Amino acid sequence: MNRSEISLADEHGTLPLGSADPTERLPGGPGPRLVLGRYRLERRLGAGGFGVVWMAWDEKLEREVAVKAIPRERGSGEERVEREARAAARLAHPAIVGIYELASDPEDVYLVSELVRGRTLAELQRARALADRDVARIGADLCDALSHAHARGVIHRDVKPGNVMVVAEPAAGAGFAKLADFGVAHVVSGDPLTRTGDVVGTLAYMAPEQAEGARVTGASDVYSLALTLYECWTGRNPVRAGGPAATARRLGRPLPSLRSLRRDLPRDLCDALDDALDIDPDTRPSPAELALALRSVVPELDDEGGLVEPATLRRVGLPTTERRARFGLRRRTADGRVAPPDAPEASAAERPAFTWRMVPRRLAAGAAAGALVLAALEGLGPEPSFSAAAAAGAAALAVALLPRIGWLLAVAGVCAWLVSPEADRQGTALVVAVAAAAVPFLLPRAGLLWSVPAVAPLLGTVALGPAFVGVAALASTPWRRAGLGAAGFVWLALAEAVTGQALLYGSPDGTLPRADWGGSISAAISDALEPLVTTPALVPALVWAAFAAVLPLVVRGRWPALDIMAAALWAVGLMAVQALLGDALAPDVALGSARGAVAGAFGAAIVALAVARLRAPAEALRTPRASPA
Repeated sequence: MNRSEISLADEHGTLPLGSADPTERLPGGPGPRLVLGRYRLERRLGAGGFGVVWMAWDEKLEREVAVKAIPRERGSGEERVEREARAAARLAHPAIVGIYELASDPEDVYLVSELVRGRTLAELQRARALADRDVARIGADLCDALSHAHARGVIHRDVKPGNVMVVAEPAAGAGFAKLADFGVAHVVSGDPLTRTGDVVGTLAYMAPEQAEGARVTGASDVYSLALTLYECWTGRNPVRAGGPAATARRLGRPLPSLRSLRRDLPRDLCDALDDALDIDPDTRPSPAELALALRSVVPELDDEGGLVEPATLRRVGLPTTERRARFGLRRRTADGRVAPPDAPEASAAERPAFTWRMVPRRLAAGAAAGALVLAALEGLGPEPSFSAAAAAGAAALAVALLPRIGWLLAVAGVCAWLVSPEADRQGTALVVAVAAAAVPFLLPRAGLLWSVPAVAPLLGTVALGPAFVGVAALASTPWRRAGLGAAGFVWLALAEAVTGQALLYGSPDGTLPRADWGGSISAAISDALEPLVTTPALVPALVWAAFAAVLPLVVRGRWPALDIMAAALWAVGLMAVQALLGDALAPDVALGSARGAVAGAFGAAIVALAVARLRAPAEALRTPRASPA
């Protein structure tokens, strides 16, 4: 994703941590003055319709605080700050900005709160400083905040990007986002602070029932939070229009599904957010259920260009290592331990999101890579002078620990052995390198899947090659499904050239047996690779990619009868397209029709159906339940 170089250094809505002097006064400020006998106002942080917010020093407790000052003549502002204090006083949670004191003097009413160093979510969103993973983590923290507030009878009623603070430590990789401004909050117990029929909040983030003046519940906050996250992931708020009247007309309309705009995001995430944006508040998930859905997909989301990268932190005025040390802030290592203040900055590549749930997948990826290395050492050249099993074990361990780097090193090791005087298989090494190079290109950042394309030629040996499309369809995002499908066909086509067997359509005309080109790079180019790229022999890769990408969209695991019909139609479609391709490829390839077209297509459909049914119970546990009245 391209991110524009927007600087927040000159904005004063929050306190930029990059300031050389955190007590520096704004130009034209009135200078430090003492209020309430203990708070010395030192720097103006922002101003709005309800007063001015100052960074202040609490001389009694010797700590920095934020002080919101509202002139007494603004009656509505005074009422708002009292409401905020009364609501926030019930709450004590690390993801909620803490309120310390409500007091007044003859001129102003003051709300003293925790000083949050960081940026608002709105500022970070405008600067395009948020990766997909950042948004999920921030959303999960806000769900925790709402769960805490709702359990104590407080409905926020104005969840939006401008009321979310992303503090310094989560921007560095571990910490909390904080929910702020309970100025229009509703307290459920006791006398209501606003009557049913009053409409308060921000129109563009308001739940439909809230806009209608109905009694709000926690589901209203869930809707507003989901819309906030939707905007962060898509870059647009589908409710906001050119003016208040136009925005009001859009309220209550069904919104475009998140998947329709971001098909690269995990399906479970899209479904959870779509549920949270349902028009009916009773069908929305609770904050805890939404938090579970967000946290479960964090390891699958991209963090490139986000708040783990020092360049992004500097661009938006958040602290990197040196600034964190200056302000006494600490970051955490990938395993959750607090890093020492002088620890060197870790790059994004060194901070993968690792969880124990990833261990089985890493072990499986390592085992698959080890099996491929063993097969290559024993099948592509003479018997090696070293232990092939030991080399395969080393490759498996390397891939399990560092999936992408380990996989590339394993490929490099196999190719180095093939070109060595001991093996003397330079042409074979070139074909192996080409097959390996296609995988990172088609599946970037998905190192755990890089050995999966080998399943395609294995299925081809038993006349089930098209069944690999069903295997590829198990990947989490459409782009990964498409990339895996295409990579599988590329490997199958190159395996046909290496083995001389017809696994699907057979090798294109001009392909010679491996014995004729295995020892020569130039011969491998002309007799193995050139026939593939000068004929339409690789066109079926596009078909496999497209059918793999759409299969989970038609087989969703919700209604078995509908899934069976959809899977059958999908299989017939794959068979029909492969038959048409067979007719088109017949002049150039060994076979006039795809080997295993029928069995393979229906095999792929059966795989999709079986996996959808296995996933259904787990998804049912996450299905939102109606809240009690």
